[in-house]
Amino acid sequence: MSDAKNARIQSRRILLLIMVVGLLSIAGIFAFRGAGRWLIREDPLTKADLIVVLSGSMPYRAEEAATIYRMGYAPEVWVSRPENPEADLRELGIHYVGEEEYNRDVLIREGVPEAAVHIFPETISNTEQEVREVSRAMQQAQKTSVIFVTSPEHTRRVRKLWLALVGRNPAAIVHAARHDPFDANHWWRNTRDALSVVREFLGLLNVWVGFPVKPHAR
Repeated sequence: MSDAKNARIQSRRILLLIMVVGLLSIAGIFAFRGAGRWLIREDPLTKADLIVVLSGSMPYRAEEAATIYRMGYAPEVWVSRPENPEADLRELGIHYVGEEEYNRDVLIREGVPEAAVHIFPETISNTEQEVREVSRAMQQAQKTSVIFVTSPEHTRRVRKLWLALVGRNPAAIVHAARHDPFDANHWWRNTRDALSVVREFLGLLNVWVGFPVKPHAR
């Protein structure tokens, strides 16, 4: 084989390699930019037995829960009780008001009757525990459907967790808080959104591989 022919073959290989790297780079850029949008996975709203306000992102989740309550989608709202430093602060003589109390105040302020708001008795440290607690409480109360209200980037993981841990019965509808400031199209531009996206992908990975990472002990 002549040197000229070898050179042509080598040039074609280099050109092919450049094209592959270029295509992979373009795909990577699109995947990176679209990561925030991919995390948003909402269900159409339909009537349910209850609405659950998942912990975090105050006051947006509670505000959205109040809105869909007023629209008649469910007759009651349950509020998650996140883990907090209340016991430690009590020992220091400091009064602590938990996130769940603020969420209840927001709900009442936005038109939900106080009698329709229920706070879970047990504290939780992550979404996996929230899902388990909601499922347990629904079974005890003989509820068959629930609307979860959470942040947009959290919707896909909540849905995956419910399907993985509970299944399709009871039925779960996952709904995003409309006024949550998450910027799905430019999530890398601020630390709040960037950390949220990283956390959601790590959480999804934990679901996909069978929950090897457990909630920390309380």
